[in-house]
Amino acid sequence: MTDGPIARRALARRLSAAANQSVAEALGRTATVDRAARRIAMTGPPGAGKSTLTGVLARERLKHPGAIGILAIDPSSPVSGGAILGDRIRMESLADEPRIYIRSIASRAATGGLADNLPDLLDVFDAEGFAEIFVETVGVGQAEHEIRHLADTIVLVLLPGAGDQIQMMKSGILEAADVYAVNKCDLEGADRLASELRAVSKLAGTSRGGWFAPVVAVSATAGTGIAKLSDAIDAHARWQASVPDAGRRFSARRACQVRKLVERRLGEVLGTMPPDSMRRPIAEIYADIVKRLAVG
Repeated sequence: MTDGPIARRALARRLSAAANQSVAEALGRTATVDRAARRIAMTGPPGAGKSTLTGVLARERLKHPGAIGILAIDPSSPVSGGAILGDRIRMESLADEPRIYIRSIASRAATGGLADNLPDLLDVFDAEGFAEIFVETVGVGQAEHEIRHLADTIVLVLLPGAGDQIQMMKSGILEAADVYAVNKCDLEGADRLASELRAVSKLAGTSRGGWFAPVVAVSATAGTGIAKLSDAIDAHARWQASVPDAGRRFSARRACQVRKLVERRLGEVLGTMPPDSMRRPIAEIYADIVKRLAVG
């Protein structure tokens, strides 16, 4: 894709088809592309300002060539299965930007802050030649570490006063983050939070091959620190290019995609089994499901 306008209607149709396709259809359409888009995950607890920050950061990233995609994941209701899909409201200033495409998606049956069809949608953006894709996760905190398998750079967004949240996240996404963004940096407690994050970065960097995640103070509403945050993302990309772990990252990404396909196929199989069949012994049900999966 060039730096020209995005063919929005055609792209929307392709994304809708990928979002609603069966596992068999997904397997039939999966193809290897010559160049994958760089994937930037925006994660963190609910209310941290991820949507607003994603919007202003995407605009800053327009200084680089190529088109930018934004996938904003909203939680699906466990009752109705629906989702509000309201993240685009907080990014309305980008609506007329010809090089940015925003898509809100529901998490559906997935856990871990993602959507079960996310790899399929990312494949569409790759095939369309996008330069970068932002993935804004649901915001569930510790369980959100699954995004590390699908993203190149993880930006963890936190607010001042998030000390208790840090304690809860230390064994999860906190240590997987590549860049920390302290949003609303003008609030009391921002300096203390930044200091705590630098301590975490020092410990995590020792065990992650020497990348010490920078801590960037930002204000999405005031536009403070956005250029520095963008520079930190670029610095992480350069560091990744210097570390010979591309094969390992590709394997982890592919394993995550296959696992999600298997989970979706399992859901399809369970959906076709009559309720009475669940009255059988567990071992018999298990054997039946494995047989149906093999046939499918």
